[in-house]
Amino acid sequence: MWCRRLAWLFKVPYQLRGSTRHRSLGLPCDRRTVPAAAARWHHTAPESLKCAWQLHGDHLELRYANTLMRFDFVWLRDHCRSASCYNAKTNQRSLDTASVDLGIKPKAVRVDETTLFLTWPDGHVTRYGLEWLVKNSYEGQKQQVMHPRILWNAEIYRQAQVPSVDCRSFLETDEGLKEFLQNFLLYGIAFVDNVTPTKEDTEILAERISLIRETIYGRMWYFTSDFSRGDTAYTKLALDRHTDTTYFQEPCGIQVFHCLKHEGTGGRTLLVDGFYAAEQVLRQAPDQFELLSKVPLKHEYVENVGDCHNHMIGVGPVLNVYPWNNELYLIRYNNYDRAVINTVPYDVVHRWYAAHRTLTTELRRPENELWVKLKPGKALFIDNWRVLHGREAFTGYRQLCGCYLTRDDVLNTARLLGLQA
Repeated sequence: MWCRRLAWLFKVPYQLRGSTRHRSLGLPCDRRTVPAAAARWHHTAPESLKCAWQLHGDHLELRYANTLMRFDFVWLRDHCRSASCYNAKTNQRSLDTASVDLGIKPKAVRVDETTLFLTWPDGHVTRYGLEWLVKNSYEGQKQQVMHPRILWNAEIYRQAQVPSVDCRSFLETDEGLKEFLQNFLLYGIAFVDNVTPTKEDTEILAERISLIRETIYGRMWYFTSDFSRGDTAYTKLALDRHTDTTYFQEPCGIQVFHCLKHEGTGGRTLLVDGFYAAEQVLRQAPDQFELLSKVPLKHEYVENVGDCHNHMIGVGPVLNVYPWNNELYLIRYNNYDRAVINTVPYDVVHRWYAAHRTLTTELRRPENELWVKLKPGKALFIDNWRVLHGREAFTGYRQLCGCYLTRDDVLNTARLLGLQA
C-alpha cells in the first residue's frame, strides 16, 4: 500500500546465478578497472551475487542489496561528493550542474565490496558508497516511506493508549518533546496536558516546536461564537469533518487548539484520520483513488465582514501523493470551501463525484470518528495535512485559542531529535 514499504523483487538473469558461465566472465571487479565501453555484467567477487554491474550507452546498471538500480551518467557526475564538487560543511553542491557535458561518459569504472569508483574523461574520480546509492537511487526511494505512520480508526487509537505529554516535560526536556513529536508523526494528533489556560501560555507551547504561521486570521487566533468572521467556525453550529485552509495554495500544516473556557453543553471535537479512510478507498477502488489524486480543484474563501476583506483561492487535488512511491502526504478536503468545479471536463466530473462519494463514505463511518472533549489545560495539535476535524453543536459561552504552525519547522525539530520526518 502507499503508506507501507513496497516490496520490489528483481529476478536475477540466468547468467548471474553463479553458474560456470558466470564465473568465466573474469577477475573480481575490485581487482581491476574496466573500460567504460564494456557492456556486460561484472561482479565484486566471482562467488558472490551481492553486487553486479554493467555499462550501457547512457547509464550504469547496478544490482546491490537486492535492488536493481539504473544511474544516468550525468546524474553520477552531478552528485559527486568530492571536495571540489560538494561542500561537506554546508551540505551544498559546489559543482555547476550546467557545466556538465550532457553526453558525458565515464572513462573507467571500478566496484569493490563497498564502493563505486568512476573516472571521468578529465581524470576526475567520483566515489560512491554502495549503501548510499541504494538509499538515494530512484529504485531505492520507491521502496522507502518518507513519513512512517500508524493509520487509525477510533478503536485502533484507543487501544494504542497514546499518552499525553505533560506541559513541563514538553517545554523543558528533549525527552518530553521527542515523545510528543513521535506521537504526532505516527498518529497525526498529539496532546499536551496541564497547560495554563491562557492565550499567552498556548503561544509559548506552540513556539516550542515551530514558528507560528501568521495568516488572515492573525498570529494567535482567539474566538468565541460571536460571528465576527465570515466563517462557520465562529458560530455555535456543528462543523462536519474537514481540513483547514484548503483555499491556500499551501494549506497550513499544523493546527493548535486550546479550549480556555466552556460554560454550556456539547462542543466535542471530532477527529478522523483521512489517510486511514484514503487507504480504504485505495483497497476497494484504486481507480477512484487515482482520480482523486489527479483531478485539480479550486477551493475558495470570500469574506466581507467588518474590516475583513479576503478572497483566497487554492488549487490542488483532494489526495496528494509522491509520484515515485504513491505515498499520500496531503489531503485537501473541505466541502464548505470547495469552489465551482470548472477545472474538470464534463466526461470526468461524474466519475469524480463517484470517487468523492466513496471517500466521504469512509470519512463518515462512525467507527472512524474519534470524539474528544477539549477542556482547559489540554492542548491539541492536529496534522492538518492528514487528520480532519469537526465539532458538534454547543450551547453557552465557549472560548478557544490556537494558531497554525509552519510544517517545515515542526519536521525540522523532529529531525534534529533523531526522528524520521
